[in-house]
Amino acid sequence: MNYYFITGSSKGLGKAVAELLLQSENNFVFGYARSSSIIHQRYYHKHVDFANLEAIQKIKFPELKDPEKIVLMNNAGIVGEIKHVGNLTNQKLLDCYTINLIVPTIFANEFVKTYKKSAVEKLVVNISSGAAQSAIDGWNIYCATKAGLDMFSKVLQEESNIDKTNFRVLSIAPGIIDTEMQQQIRSADTSNFSNINRFVDYKKNGDLASAQETAKKILRFINEPNLSQSVVCSVRDLTK
Repeated sequence: MNYYFITGSSKGLGKAVAELLLQSENNFVFGYARSSSIIHQRYYHKHVDFANLEAIQKIKFPELKDPEKIVLMNNAGIVGEIKHVGNLTNQKLLDCYTINLIVPTIFANEFVKTYKKSAVEKLVVNISSGAAQSAIDGWNIYCATKAGLDMFSKVLQEESNIDKTNFRVLSIAPGIIDTEMQQQIRSADTSNFSNINRFVDYKKNGDLASAQETAKKILRFINEPNLSQSVVCSVRDLTK
C-alpha cells in the first residue's frame, strides 16, 4: 500500500490530489484540514486548525502496515493579508508564518522522525509558489514564507543525503490555480497591491488552471523520480 499524508485536503489542490490518489486501490490517504469533504474507505481525516500550534505539535504519524511508498504533501497555505508593510495586522502576520512555514516544518520533522528507518520509497512534497522567487508588493509575508519553504526543502534534502535516510524532497510551485486564494487576491485593494489588474486578467482570459489539472502534474513529480533534477521546481517545467 502507498500512504499519502496531505495537509489542506478539504478543498482546492489538496482535495484534487487526494481524489486522484483514491482512484487506485493501492493508495491510502490521510487528510488534515479544519473540515472534511471526502468520504472514502481508504481516506482518514484528521480535523485540525493549522493556526493552532498547540494542536499541531501533538500531530503524530502512525505505524503503517506493509508500506511500499510513504509521501507527505505539505499543501495547506494562505496568502495572508495583501497589504504593504506598515499596514499589516500582527496576528494575521503570525498566522501566515505559522500556516505557510512553521506547520510544514513541524510536519516534516515528525514525518522524518517517524519513518527515517524505513527502507521504502519516501517523499516530502512541499507546495511552494513562484512568489518565492519574486518580490510582489502586498505579498510580503507570502513571498517570505514560500522562499523559506524552498530553502528548508533544500536543506532537508541535503540532510537526508548526509544521514542516508532515503528521503526525496521536492518544493513545487503549482502555477496559478482557480481557487479561493485567487478570489482573495482579486478582491485586494489596489493601494496595497499594484499587480491586481494582472490577476483579474488571468481570470478573465481563462489563464487559471483547474485544481484537477494541476493535481495531475503534481502526481507526475511524485511518481516520476527523474522528472526534476532539483529540489525546487515548478509545474511550468513540464513540457508535455
